[in-house]
Amino acid sequence: MVEHDFRYTLFNPQHTLIECRALVPGRYQVTGNGGSMHKGDTLLVTLKGSKDLSMRLTVESVRHLINPRGQWVAVASGPVFSELEILTWQVECDQCDAVLDFEFAVDAKLGKKSPPAGGQRPYRGAGLGQPWREAPVPALPGER
Repeated sequence: MVEHDFRYTLFNPQHTLIECRALVPGRYQVTGNGGSMHKGDTLLVTLKGSKDLSMRLTVESVRHLINPRGQWVAVASGPVFSELEILTWQVECDQCDAVLDFEFAVDAKLGKKSPPAGGQRPYRGAGLGQPWREAPVPALPGER
């Protein structure tokens, strides 16, 4: 059982991920180049639309292709979600003025549905003097 790192990088183009698509929630078809892939191995793959986030997949079956040489197709199991959404928050420290970027993934099917784009929604800020905001604010899980 070996762990293969296929996170997005330009350092090693011979060891790359070509495609990763969901067959059903929790089950993925992964196509890649390089590496000696076997059943039971673990793949680290970058989440689409993310700079830093990745997910870990466990290979259930693998088929090595004759042409092009070194290419393989694997079926793997991993995290179960319906529709993944990558969100980013930018936080500014009040004391040192440093700006921190946070990136996280949530299942977009959780929580309440957000209204259509352009709809007016109350601003969730506390006493900032701006009661309405132009862009819709995404609903947080568990929020009423």
